[in-house]
Amino acid sequence: MTNQDLLQVANEFGSPLYVYDAAKIAEQYQRLQAAFSKIKDVRIHYAVKALSNISILKFLNSLGSGMDTVSVQEVRLALKAGVAPEDIIYTPNGVSLEEIEEVVALGAQINIDNLSILEQFGARHPEVPVCIRINPHILAGGNSKISVGHVDSKFGISIHQMPLLIRIVENTGMNINGIHMHTGSDILDIEVFLRASEILFDAAKNFDNLEFLDFGSGFKVPYRENDIETDIEELGEKLTHRFKNFCKEYGRELTLIFEPGKFLVSEAGKFLTKVNVIKQTTSTVFAGVDTGFNHLIRPMFYGSHHDIKNISNPDGKFRFYSVVGYICETDTFANNRRIPEITEGDILAFSNAGAYSFSMASNFNSRYRPAEVLWHNGKAHLIRERESFEDLIRHQKIVDLEANPAHVEE
Repeated sequence: MTNQDLLQVANEFGSPLYVYDAAKIAEQYQRLQAAFSKIKDVRIHYAVKALSNISILKFLNSLGSGMDTVSVQEVRLALKAGVAPEDIIYTPNGVSLEEIEEVVALGAQINIDNLSILEQFGARHPEVPVCIRINPHILAGGNSKISVGHVDSKFGISIHQMPLLIRIVENTGMNINGIHMHTGSDILDIEVFLRASEILFDAAKNFDNLEFLDFGSGFKVPYRENDIETDIEELGEKLTHRFKNFCKEYGRELTLIFEPGKFLVSEAGKFLTKVNVIKQTTSTVFAGVDTGFNHLIRPMFYGSHHDIKNISNPDGKFRFYSVVGYICETDTFANNRRIPEITEGDILAFSNAGAYSFSMASNFNSRYRPAEVLWHNGKAHLIRERESFEDLIRHQKIVDLEANPAHVEE
């Protein structure tokens, strides 16, 4: 998409606005497929939590993607998008047994990550195939909030609890058909990922009826020009060799599954905002925009970096701005960022806004959540309408209460 395309979309649908480029999503999907093309059966299950718009799910499913879900609601979204139940993996954390049983009834593959629920489920449903999520105790991830494979993580069953896990499986007679791991997001060191994979292979040897091994995802994408990223091609070459050898050792071909979210949609997303005010203080020039961390929380939550371009004046003289939102809290997208000269009314485009952006948006300050647009074959398709005041109060119940006057003793 060009700057002119983005300006046209902003003019048509207003701001703030999320715009997703279908061609970039397809490019990333095909790149991951190509990296592992030498493995007989590779399946990509898109991580729905990254961006859960039904039109995005339908588009990814049209490319051949299954879905990785973490809630019964995401399972239902995937089904609504036309995804076959058998192409949905459900990997929750800390949910009730009742929710897991609800997902089983919908036909999705379940993935259990704690011994308590595993034992309860196995006692009640030994006939249902179950995948097990292990914690390899390998730390990966660009931020403590997105590193999930370490020793203190709430995710997964510790590899040191394998004897207990095996005892539960034997006592219940349950069928374990897959082993899963996820070390965290923003993986850079391929050797660390491969070490975790060896732990997954060792765990898999304890089960005779496996159909697949699920390696999660967490592949890093570039956030700025010349940024480092996961070398998918190198990982594909090295993990393919090791996976094939393991299948020979195991005695049959298994399916290899990845669960990318950010890798597929992050770079495809742009977040368009309009500049409301330029405010000069004694030391800073603020560009105040018509949005805030209620719409894009990642910079305040993770300290994440999003490149910001002034698409209304891309060739202007560079100046330094702090780009801030309109929320009544500290609400900063960028500090002293070098951006082409900004004037009030300009449209700014935030990069890497496809993953964990709209999906984490809220109505804080009673602001409406923005619209979403999918750019496909040179045309803008509205895939979510901007919220209205009616949406804001739709589920509120207004109760007429009469204030009680203070009791005064005579």
